[in-house]
Amino acid sequence: MSRSAHPAGPRHADVLPEGHFPAPPADLNALDPKIWARTVKRDQDGVVTVGGIPVTRLAEEFQTPAYILDESDFRARARAWRSAFGHDADVFYAGKAFLCRAVVRWLNEEGLNLDVCSGTELATALSAGMPAERIAFHGNNKTSAEIRRAVEAGVGRIVLDSFQEIVRVAHIAQQLGTRQKVQIRVTVGVEAHTHEFIATAHEDQKFGIPLAGGQAAEAVRRALGLDGLELTGIHSHIGSQIFDMSGFEVAAHRVVGLLEDIRDEHGVELPEIDLGGGLGIAYTSDDDPREPHEIAKALTEIVARECEAARLRTPRISVEPGRAVVGPTAFTLYEVGTIKPLEGLRTYVSVDGGMSDNIRTALYDAEYSVALVSRTSDAEPMLVRVVGKHCESGDIVVKDAFLPSDLAPGDLIAVPATGAYCRSMASNYNHALRPPVVAVSDGEARVIVRRETEEDLLRLDVG
Repeated sequence: MSRSAHPAGPRHADVLPEGHFPAPPADLNALDPKIWARTVKRDQDGVVTVGGIPVTRLAEEFQTPAYILDESDFRARARAWRSAFGHDADVFYAGKAFLCRAVVRWLNEEGLNLDVCSGTELATALSAGMPAERIAFHGNNKTSAEIRRAVEAGVGRIVLDSFQEIVRVAHIAQQLGTRQKVQIRVTVGVEAHTHEFIATAHEDQKFGIPLAGGQAAEAVRRALGLDGLELTGIHSHIGSQIFDMSGFEVAAHRVVGLLEDIRDEHGVELPEIDLGGGLGIAYTSDDDPREPHEIAKALTEIVARECEAARLRTPRISVEPGRAVVGPTAFTLYEVGTIKPLEGLRTYVSVDGGMSDNIRTALYDAEYSVALVSRTSDAEPMLVRVVGKHCESGDIVVKDAFLPSDLAPGDLIAVPATGAYCRSMASNYNHALRPPVVAVSDGEARVIVRRETEEDLLRLDVG
């Protein structure tokens, strides 16, 4: 592989040798149900529909780019997670994946709890009617104002992330004349990112209190000794986009070991354990995520086995799926602008969005799929790189994929599995206006987060 230097990193200027590219799919018109929302299909004219609505109509009514979210799919996935864990466990939707007031209402109606990691996420949750006792508050550097707001609201738990925060939350709770339920986030020396497990040195991160060196044990001792806190459990999070349960097994073993030490030293058996989130979804047909009932069975068995070995009562388990709930339920709809063939390499397809609505490819080297959705085509496949309109050579939406060779300006293409982290991480780079989120269900479409306008942007510019 030959590379030339590039200020945004070498991968943004790579030239791949012939034969490196993946083989084209057998049918460019097929829609793999693994990576598309559940109601997505093609109609008799070859146009992709979602919730019974053609994307051509959605593009005409709401313009592009736009995030199109299948509400019935979101609700079905939320119910699946709730059902998989039953009433003896708690499922907290990770709001950082995507949060708005409509989503909060759906979660509330489907019986999921919610975890937030900022004061404004908390404000969104409360404004949409989520009961405060079903909210968990995360974050590595919560301000005193955010903590006070959470305690005043009566959130069900605050996840303590540092020694300073232990004192800070206790002090504010005492000022307000209450005891705040808390968990301590522990880093257990396990990192799990898509099948890679590293059992050493993952304490080198900003989140949590390391288990190593007795730091987590000291945090527990301090929390148990403060009148303003009610320590209910230990929290652990080991990574993102995880398909394999092995990392959870190692993490659970170490967390249960801490619970055993707490019992032996303090005579207390903490009643809760939170194993975090990070459960993976399919971005491409090669990904093979587990179903919620499989994950629930594996995690509950792991914790029960470890607790039995330690002669502990099995604590109440919590999990925090975010991406796994909302990720597959949405796709981003774009209009093709320019098409630029580079002989011997690939064809660059530019769309009317880009890294401002999906930064994950540039930031994480994330992989996505793409499909022509405004029609079908029998043309030969061509290797493409879908790019945005921003003034960055690293403005890549889909690195390498296949689209029909008769693709033309004005065609609509869609990138599936963009429900998580795309709108949440969207920006105004180049003064781009962030796209709307359009919820579809049973033949109806409505905006749940509107498109930004020039007036929105200029209103913040006080001159």
